[in-house]
Amino acid sequence: MDVMQIKEKAQLIIDNAAKVIIGKKDVIRYLLCALLAEGNVLLEDVPGAGKTKLAKTFAISLAADFRRIQFTPDLLPSDITGINIFNRKENDFILRRGPVFTNILLADEINRATPRTQAGLLECMEERQVTIDGVSYRLDRPFFVIATQNPIETAGTYPLPEAQLDRFMMKLSVGLPEKAEEMAIIDRFINIDETKDPINSLTAVVNKEDIAEMKNGVDTVFVHPLIRDYIAEIAIATRTSAEIIVGASPRATLSLLKGAKVLAALDGRNYCIPDDVKELAIPVLAHRLILNYSYRQGKDSIEKIRTILSGIPAPTEESIIS
Repeated sequence: MDVMQIKEKAQLIIDNAAKVIIGKKDVIRYLLCALLAEGNVLLEDVPGAGKTKLAKTFAISLAADFRRIQFTPDLLPSDITGINIFNRKENDFILRRGPVFTNILLADEINRATPRTQAGLLECMEERQVTIDGVSYRLDRPFFVIATQNPIETAGTYPLPEAQLDRFMMKLSVGLPEKAEEMAIIDRFINIDETKDPINSLTAVVNKEDIAEMKNGVDTVFVHPLIRDYIAEIAIATRTSAEIIVGASPRATLSLLKGAKVLAALDGRNYCIPDDVKELAIPVLAHRLILNYSYRQGKDSIEKIRTILSGIPAPTEESIIS
């Protein structure tokens, strides 16, 4: 699939999801970007912002299998991955597969589960496989984790450790609507009867084979050595700043590279430009930083990324396409 076809397919997905989710096309675009880059996404927002509905809408648009896990303190790793159960009739153990055996997994309120249970997702997110009693099982493709958490409620929660945060390619916020969008939401969901919810009439516009072809098409996007150097300079700047204790990992560098390639393809280009990197720098890098002075890690990390971007000269587009 060439980049123009990728752009057309992407627009179909974004427009289809917008039939349910109002005013958040940029978030839908970033979700698609992470999916095509083999990443995962952490959605952090206040309750009721539409995180769960967004994930379900996205899955329906792709004709992908969808499962949801409500994370709670008593959830066990085996509740996520699955467990071998002894079958008396067969006189043998059989595998009862957990909800990770799907295409799109919604890990709802992930920070309410204990670190042990949160760690049950690490292998799934990074290696796209599950190991149960020493046997590894490959997960279906695509496999995409969308985790949610509430930033304002900390009672009874377990903050995600850095090792797990680093496995999320992006951290996004759905955000609250403006008044015009709020009115559009009221008009769209004015019916009390939940069967009239627009998500119930939503149909798929692509399938899993289309997603695989889109990924193959993204691989053809050219990344000029100057762009690669620019990405490396940004990553190194996060590690050498006196205000940052922990900077971007090599995994973060690769996520920024892959995401830039996907954004180029979504715009119908077969080459990356500096703006692709700049657009993704905050959602890809900010949540991975640990600052040495801040009680507002999120907001200050974003400002630190902006400062780094402003201090590193970006290559010109003329030098890239010449």
